[in-house]
Amino acid sequence: MADISGKWLKLEQRGSGPGARSSHAITVLGNKAYAFGGELIPFEPVDNKIHVFDLEALTWSVPDVFGDVPPPRAGVTMAAIGATIYVFGGRENEEVDLNDLYAFDTETSEWALLSTGDAGPYHRSYHSMAADDRRVYVFGGCGAFGTLKDFWAYDVVERKWDELPKPGLSCWPRAGAGLAVAGSKIWVLYGLSGRQLCDVHCFDPSTMEWVEVETKGEKPCPRSVFSIAGFGEKVVVYGGEADPVDEGYLAPGRFVADVFELDVVGGVWRKVKDEAEGEHPGPRGYCAFSVGCWEGEEGLLVYGGNSPTVRRLDDIFFFTPHP
Repeated sequence: MADISGKWLKLEQRGSGPGARSSHAITVLGNKAYAFGGELIPFEPVDNKIHVFDLEALTWSVPDVFGDVPPPRAGVTMAAIGATIYVFGGRENEEVDLNDLYAFDTETSEWALLSTGDAGPYHRSYHSMAADDRRVYVFGGCGAFGTLKDFWAYDVVERKWDELPKPGLSCWPRAGAGLAVAGSKIWVLYGLSGRQLCDVHCFDPSTMEWVEVETKGEKPCPRSVFSIAGFGEKVVVYGGEADPVDEGYLAPGRFVADVFELDVVGGVWRKVKDEAEGEHPGPRGYCAFSVGCWEGEEGLLVYGGNSPTVRRLDDIFFFTPHP
């Protein structure tokens, strides 16, 4: 099997940016990346501003917003459909998880609260989120009584939540899992359930059924809180935490810096030879990440995260996979 490679590029940041943080979220729309949430100190969310990074000018800005502005939070997720960004859940402080769904209109800079209370998924943080052309999907996470494995979809046309079937008994409840749309299916990879996991499951929206996927090839080691992106029939995984955190979540476990690609058609993993044009992002987890484009090429954008020294990071890297 031929080797595959990819290239990392560290993006310059001009002007004053949002700064270092982890457990935040980012999503790319066109030539702009929108970041929200996160923490610099454990259990202390940094702010509730929407930060916008222009991928052409390489500058940060904070737009004037109005409407139902969400409170600060960490362990939050976001995804975009059309010109709208959807933000769900997260942790307000050490003890309070949230279950509110907000929409941010990138054309008008208006926030809107779409659901809360009993209208959708239970309260949670460090869950996983992905989107297709019509639905935003939420899977698992940390809840009030432990980790979860429920699966929900928010239909942006009908403006309502649907609780979808849960995966079978072979899929443990988990937080920090990877969730990606690839090959017309929804993929759940790895995560943390008392220990780091290394299994793969997929959901077929056309049949509403889950399948545990037996993968082969050069597999990533068990991990959680990694960066993930779906490209056509491929899923790319970068970094994450390979050993458990300490009991109080104040110090990380062992972070890794490798990149792997999963062919979802054949279920084959391959390790990617990831070269760097300059600096390499190195081992990290709890990053904000998104699929995006840089100079016409689709890839994975990674912003910030936690490091082996527990120092939160503020850099931005773009990874371009090559066949």
